[in-house]
Formats: sequence, C-alpha cells, structure tokens
Amino acid sequence: MFPCMWETLSGTDVRERTLIAVKPDGVQRRLVGQIMQRFEQRGFKLVGLKMMQVSDDLLSQHYSELRTKPFYPRLLHYMTMGPVVVMVWEGHKVIQVSRTMVGHTNPAEAQAGTVRGDFSFHVSRNVVHASDSPEGAQREIQLWFQKKELLNWDCFDQTITCEV
Repeated sequence: MFPCMWETLSGTDVRERTLIAVKPDGVQRRLVGQIMQRFEQRGFKLVGLKMMQVSDDLLSQHYSELRTKPFYPRLLHYMTMGPVVVMVWEGHKVIQVSRTMVGHTNPAEAQAGTVRGDFSFHVSRNVVHASDSPEGAQREIQLWFQKKELLNWDCFDQTITCEV
C-alpha cells in the first residue's frame, strides 16, 4: 500500500468522483482524446469509461430539472444526434476542479484554457458536461454506470499525486 492510499486529507476525501460526458458535438469533432488528456494531466484517475448512444429515458432522468424548459426538446435532439463518451474521474476535489477546467456553460463567457473556452461555439453546443456538486455527481454516476462498471485500482504514481 502507498502511504496516503486514499485516506482523507484535511477532512476531504481524495476519492471524490465526478461524471464527465463528452457530448455528441465533441465526439463528432474528435475531441475526446484532448478532453481526456486534460483530466489525466491534472492528476485525476479514470475509473469508468464508455461510449454510448443515449436513450431518451436516460436523458429525461439526467435532465429531470430541465423538462419544463422551452429548450428541452432541442436538448434531447442534440444529445441523441450521435454517441456520447461518458467518464467517471476520481481525485482530490475533482468536482470543483473539473467545473473550473470545463468552464462556463456559455462558451462566450468561458475563459480561454477551459474546455468550453477552447472548443465550444455556442451554449447549445458546449461539448462537455460536468457534475456540479457531490450530490449531483453521485446521482449522475448511478444513472450512467452500474457499480460493476467502475473500477477501483491503484495508480503507480498515487504517492506523488495524492500527498498535499
């Protein structure tokens, strides 16, 4: 076992997990590798990955709070127009850091250097989804992945990336 082996650091669990999804426009533009690379370079550990054509049922659960919005039918059409690559990343403060890395929902307001700032063209085609809270991440991960699809594994550089 490595010295810090996913213990808590200052009361914060370093095994926090988040869901990141590359939306159909990101997949079709072949941005999956570049997006994944950003999370790997940040030191996060990939524990779940799959490519899928998303069903209306899964989307209605994922976007349940948006069902009454006027743009909801367009959102469903967008999210079903091609495959999605969905991932679960693990690491210290991964939810908060991922949201910063992904950038503002509206690409016009996203900073350069963020995924959306670098790759998105319009708020309706913003390339990627990132969980917004620990509760949201847990709910989304359970929607998109079965428990057996998530791996618990030790990264050889864990002692370097998890000590603070």
